[in-house]
Amino acid sequence: MTPTIAPRVRTLVLLLLATAGLLLAGAGPVSAHAVLTGSDPQQGAVVEQAPDRVSLTFSEEVALSDDSMRVLAPDGKRVDAGEPAATGGSTYAVELDGGLADGTYTVSYQVVSADSHPVAGAFTFSVGAPSATSVSVSGETAGGGAVGFLYGLGRYLSYAGFVVMVGGGAFVLACWQRGSGVRAVQRLVVSGWLTLTAATLTLLLMRGSYTGSGKVGDIFDLNLLGDVLQTKTGAALVSRLLLLAAAALFIAVLFGAYDKREDEEKRDLTFGLAVGGAVVASGLAASWAMSEHASTGLQPGIAMPVDVVHLLAVAAWLGGLTALLTALYRSPETPVDGTAVRRFSALAFGSVVALVVTGVYQSWRQLGSWSAFTETRYGQLLLVKIGLVALLVGVAWISRRWTARLAGAVSAQATPSKEKAAVRTSPSKEKAAVKASAGGDPERAAQLARQRAAMDTARQKRLRDADPDRFGLRRSVLAEAGIALVLLAVTTALTSTEPGRTEQDAARATAASSPSVGASGALTLDMAFDTGGEDGKGVVRIELDPARVGANEMHVYATRPNGRAFDLPEVKVAFTLESQDIGPLPVVPDHITTGHWSASGVQLPMAGDWKVAVTVRTSDIDQTTVSKNAQIG
Repeated sequence: MTPTIAPRVRTLVLLLLATAGLLLAGAGPVSAHAVLTGSDPQQGAVVEQAPDRVSLTFSEEVALSDDSMRVLAPDGKRVDAGEPAATGGSTYAVELDGGLADGTYTVSYQVVSADSHPVAGAFTFSVGAPSATSVSVSGETAGGGAVGFLYGLGRYLSYAGFVVMVGGGAFVLACWQRGSGVRAVQRLVVSGWLTLTAATLTLLLMRGSYTGSGKVGDIFDLNLLGDVLQTKTGAALVSRLLLLAAAALFIAVLFGAYDKREDEEKRDLTFGLAVGGAVVASGLAASWAMSEHASTGLQPGIAMPVDVVHLLAVAAWLGGLTALLTALYRSPETPVDGTAVRRFSALAFGSVVALVVTGVYQSWRQLGSWSAFTETRYGQLLLVKIGLVALLVGVAWISRRWTARLAGAVSAQATPSKEKAAVRTSPSKEKAAVKASAGGDPERAAQLARQRAAMDTARQKRLRDADPDRFGLRRSVLAEAGIALVLLAVTTALTSTEPGRTEQDAARATAASSPSVGASGALTLDMAFDTGGEDGKGVVRIELDPARVGANEMHVYATRPNGRAFDLPEVKVAFTLESQDIGPLPVVPDHITTGHWSASGVQLPMAGDWKVAVTVRTSDIDQTTVSKNAQIG
């Protein structure tokens, strides 16, 4: 590398590393892939009678521990009894102690989603009336802190190690078999194996703390490690370690005995290494597919094999690119030839085709709609990834042009230039010259031989760097590797981000079960009721416009469970601002038509969290009152 280019390359690498670090830092704490879509009692609800249990509904199935759901009284004491359990589908419940007093209760939960990511949160509900509570619901996050950052870094390093090890091995075996004897390439592939092994062991140790307390001191808790080994993610990590032992044997054969074989033996060994390497690499890729995004959601039976192909294509492209870059910069004594570069170009093209096909399927599966590209974090990160892949393909096209020029120059290189011929001497003449210079001193002769060898190596490197085609290829491949570094960081962030489809579904489910404010400022509240008598069930809807301090327009709609209008004998509404001891302020709306009542000029004197209570009567004796809290003003 020339003196003027070297500082620029170092600056570029530092900038790319900083960008990758920022992307990783921005990914934590990990976005949960399962989200709370409903609860009973609902968040912020005020119920007249204490419930027997609290149930939570998530967007997908989750894994529970004995302490996953806690219910705390206003004084902070636990009032949940027994262990949480599934009640059907993705709903889970925990029983409560009997005889709960009035006041505000806090529900805290921490579970693990089906794709291995921790989910935590908290909310409150009240019995009788809200009260002061000593429990804080802030800071209920999972996968954050120092352990979350280290876990995210371990995930990035495990992906990077996999890409370098698998891609580097594939590059040597399929494109440049002479590279099996190049020390720099050997160190690259072995460093990938070491990185992946160390990262996998670290993830296994940190898993219990990452999905639990988040404390650094719990990383080496053997009890937590035992619990992790019984989970799907723990089994995947252990399987990865076992496959890495087989990968070590593959690497030992590839870089140990492979280069020393005769041509016929080498052909047989190449076939065996190709089959064995493909099996081991596919198994390693499956250790991610069986425990993350692909293992849950839509069509897991199709998604997991597609994910394996996607990971293998990434490794063949980006890992092979790293090996090519190493060969171009760190192998002056065995320069990579145009044939090897041309073979890798074909391998990279096939990998890109596989990435496009599998990527389109994964995008459809994880997003579900065009709007998710811009409305969700997953979609935004995916747009960044698509842009980086397009940029990488563009730079690769430039590299292909340099490859063609380099291949065209191979025949010219077969005839030594005058400069190369000048430095070539026969071994016997070279030895004679060394002995003559040393004056018969063996130590001096050995020293001169080492100096001459170093000078020859430096001269070969200088000649190599003087080749404009090779120098252009080195620069374009360096740019590809830099983009690939950032692309890998974005990919890691994607695996730690809630899929757009899940995020939008959860938002719709939450909106359907919570108070909502429309575009015009109108507040809509849906409350189910059951008066206990015959034909006593239905849903009452309150619409308040503009839901501000002062005069408001109110409409009340009642429907039966089948959605048809319910003509109730009587409907009454009352507003109470308990924090200011205001109310109840009664409102008796006028009957407009079947299932519809209205009142104008409903005065609300102050902004705050108002309790909206609706009393419905379905017969002369069957009556009930339901309520919800809503922010007014």
